[in-house]
Formats: sequence, C-alpha cells, structure tokens
Amino acid sequence: MDRFRGHSFLVANVLLAPTMLWLTLFLVLPLLVIFVYSFGGRGAYGEVELGFSLSNYTKAFSPLWLPVILRSFAFAGIATVLTLALGYPLAYFIAIYGGAKKNIFLILIMLPFWTSYLIRTYSWIVILRTEGVINTSLSWLGVISGPLDLLNTPFSVVLGLTYGFLPFMTLPLYASLEKLDKSLLEAAQDLGANRLWTLLRVTLPLSLPGVVAGTLLTFIPAVGDFVTPDLLGGPDTLMIGNVIQQQFLSARDWAYGSALSFSLMAILLVGIFLYVRKMGSEDLM
Repeated sequence: MDRFRGHSFLVANVLLAPTMLWLTLFLVLPLLVIFVYSFGGRGAYGEVELGFSLSNYTKAFSPLWLPVILRSFAFAGIATVLTLALGYPLAYFIAIYGGAKKNIFLILIMLPFWTSYLIRTYSWIVILRTEGVINTSLSWLGVISGPLDLLNTPFSVVLGLTYGFLPFMTLPLYASLEKLDKSLLEAAQDLGANRLWTLLRVTLPLSLPGVVAGTLLTFIPAVGDFVTPDLLGGPDTLMIGNVIQQQFLSARDWAYGSALSFSLMAILLVGIFLYVRKMGSEDLM
C-alpha cells in the first residue's frame, strides 16, 4: 500500500475490484442471461429457444395479470405503511432512550434473521389456522363462538409481509435517528415546542433519509415476495412473485418468466425514480 500512496484513484479501484468482480459474476451476468431469455421462447421439452420476439412482453402486460400486479403493489404498500408505523416508534425509542442497551435492542431486532424466513412464515400458520393459537385463545376466553378465518386471506398475507420486513424498515430508521444532533431537539424545546411539535417539525424532517431508505428496502422485496402469499395466502391472494415462480418451476417457461421479471423490474425502477424525485435526492444522502 505504500507504493500506492498518493494514487488515490488506483487505490480505490484496487479496493473495489473484488466487490465489482463478485457483482459482475453473480448479479450482472445472471441478469443478462435472463434478459436474453426473455426474448426467446419455450421449446417442446421446456428448454429455452433463443430468438428475438416481443411476444413474452406483450403477454406480460396483458390485462390478465393486471389484477395480480395491482394486488402485489397494494399488499406491499400496506405492509410498508404498517412497518413504518411500527418501526418508527421502535427506532425512535432505541435511538433516543436506548442508552447503554442500544446494542441489546438491535440484536433483538435482528434475532429473527438467525432463523430461516421459511420457518418464520410457517410459524404464522400455527398461529392463524382454524385450530391455531389465536382461535383457541379467543374460544377459551369466550370472545368468539366459532373459529375466525384468518389464514389464506389478504389479512394473513399482509401480516406475514409486515412481520417479515419490519427489520428492513427499523434499521435504516435507527441509523438516521442515531446520528441526529440531539442539541437541535433541546433547542426546539427551549424555544417553546412541546415533544409532539418537536417530533413533527424537527425529528421527522431530519430522519427522512431513513424513511426513504426504509420504505425502499421494504416495498421492493415485498412486491416480489412469493413465499408469504404461497404459505399464508389462497387463490385470491396470488401475487406477481407467485406467477414468476410458477413460470420457472411449474410451467417450465423460462422465457415468459424472464419477461415477467424484467417487466416488474421496469415498473419498480420507474416508481423508484418518481418516488426519489418527489422526496428529493438529498434525502438519500
């Protein structure tokens, strides 16, 4: 490194080389393969026949999948709002009042990641099913006379998405609130602002970078999620991720599945661009 001293550009490229190589091999190249497949077709035995046709993209944007796409965005949007409503107070408490126990609280938030997402989703089946924890407890308390239909409903899918992606919202919010200058909060209170007014006019605007990052980290994977609706949902809760999964695994139509994947990616990129432009690019800094 002494030889590279004074050559910051060279040093930066040397340090970035392993990461760029990894991203190229395991992200860029697979995406290019899928992009090429999206213009092909399905062979007689399920193989991909390369070519150049826009028929897969025409089918991807057909009215047939419009309700599924809208449902996917609706479920992901509701889950994002719920994670923000739950995650912001949690992140605020840890950042402002956590004190010496901040690390303990952060470990508790990340604790679910130590278990497989599949297992965590299966646990909700035990809780929500007809003979599950909720129905059994409510029946024992005499609150209900018959079991509630909680599983295989939009409610169960949104609940599963909210639970699964809550840490993705909480951690960026905590990072934004943690670096907040506490003297600004004290100055607002010295000028006569109560705690609620300080939260709305000082804390919330200064924590917008965390809100923007958290909503993106939550909404994007939630739209394409297929595990949660597959396990907790039913025929009326089909999401676009399930359709893509079926094309790759069941229908063996990789070309059509690739076109659906890139169509969803294009819609998300346009939405992200408009969202970031609306919020302001400085909010991501």
